[in-house]
Amino acid sequence: MADKLVIVMVNTDPANPSELGAPFFQATVAASMDYEVEVILTGRAGELAKVGIAEKIFLHMGNTRSVYDYMKEAYEAGVVFKVCTPTLDLWGDNLIPEVTETIGSAYVISEAMSDGTVTFTY
Repeated sequence: MADKLVIVMVNTDPANPSELGAPFFQATVAASMDYEVEVILTGRAGELAKVGIAEKIFLHMGNTRSVYDYMKEAYEAGVVFKVCTPTLDLWGDNLIPEVTETIGSAYVISEAMSDGTVTFTY
C-alpha cells in the first residue's frame, strides 16, 4: 500500500476557481490521515505559488475564505508545496512561504513511478 500522495496541479486554471477546491481539500484530508502529501504546482496552476495571487481568488461568490486560506490550511495539516522550475520562468520567484522547494521534471517522474506513491493530477 502506498503511503505517499503526490498531487500535481498542472491543468488547473486559477481563472476558474471551481477547479481549485478538490486538490486542496483532498491534500488536507490525506495529510490529516497521516499520509505524506506533496502538492506540486506547475504550468498554469503555478501562478498560485506567486505571492498575492491565491489571496484574491475565492472558490465561489460569497465565500469568505480565499484559495490561499485553503492552501495555508493544507500546509498546517502537513502538506508540502513544491513548484517546478519552469513555473519560476512563467510567474517569477516571489513565492508564498508555504512553497518549500523548487523541483524539476525528473523529480515528478520519479515520484509518479514510485511504488509507494499515488499520484493525482488536476
